Amino acid sequence: MQDRRRTAWLFLAPMLILMALVAGWPLARSVWFSFTETNINDISASHFVGLANYVGEFGLFGNPNEADGFWSGDWGVSIANTFQFAVVSVALETLFGLGVAMLLNQEFRGRMLVRTAVLVPWAIPTIVSAKMWGWMLHDQFGLINQLLVDGGLIAAKIAWTADPRYAMWTVVAVDVWKTTPFMALLILAALQTLPRDCYEAARVDGVHPLRVFLKVTLPLIKGPLMVAVIFRLLDALRVFDLIFVLTSNSGSTISMSGFVRREMVDNGNLGFGSAASTSLTLIIFVTAVLFLRAARVKLSEDAQ
Repeated sequence: MQDRRRTAWLFLAPMLILMALVAGWPLARSVWFSFTETNINDISASHFVGLANYVGEFGLFGNPNEADGFWSGDWGVSIANTFQFAVVSVALETLFGLGVAMLLNQEFRGRMLVRTAVLVPWAIPTIVSAKMWGWMLHDQFGLINQLLVDGGLIAAKIAWTADPRYAMWTVVAVDVWKTTPFMALLILAALQTLPRDCYEAARVDGVHPLRVFLKVTLPLIKGPLMVAVIFRLLDALRVFDLIFVLTSNSGSTISMSGFVRREMVDNGNLGFGSAASTSLTLIIFVTAVLFLRAARVKLSEDAQ
């Protein structure tokens, strides 16, 4: 037993060393910078400031003596924007993905062709799809505005990606268009593994299809569905490229990753940006743990 364990560690050692060099060292370096005041143009001149980047007067979480807390600052706004984007987009993608997967799970001619076509939006790189939608949503020359005006649905052209009233919902709509096929693919894989005898028995008994879906299909795919949701949620919480391409550094849509990029690249505040990056990592980690724990409790209750 000891020999097998020693052999296992021996085979794992190169991978662990590589991960420590590729991921561990940069992460540790970023955490260290978060406790310093460092400018990206002169890293050697950095000095230790403790938790000032987190809870100081000009820290991420603001002055603890202020009554309005940190939600009034840009970091608080970016957190709120990110969670709004993640919750709404993942919920819609799950619902639409489930519907698409149910349709693709049926037997019909050309099913393989339709499955392939559905994956096209997901296969397009995010930067490309964001730029494509940016042009179609342009307030002067965009196809979307022209169609809506010609159809009498709006009286004047709308700046979909610039107007704070529409910008976030526009980003969500584009993300739903792109990522729904990903959710549909994962859910379809789960549907393909379901036993057919349950459905044959329900059809013989004359059970309504909606009842079959709620009582048979949904409980059987709940586990894989939770896995798909957590994967998509973690991806949505670190969103950057889609929002940045469509709305740039707009305060109405800036995400946590966008905030980190702005502080590090635009402002050169490597210490402050590292504190935001470390906080982003912790927020995603805590969210994942809480979601997995809630999902495990829900699944165990359903099993009982």
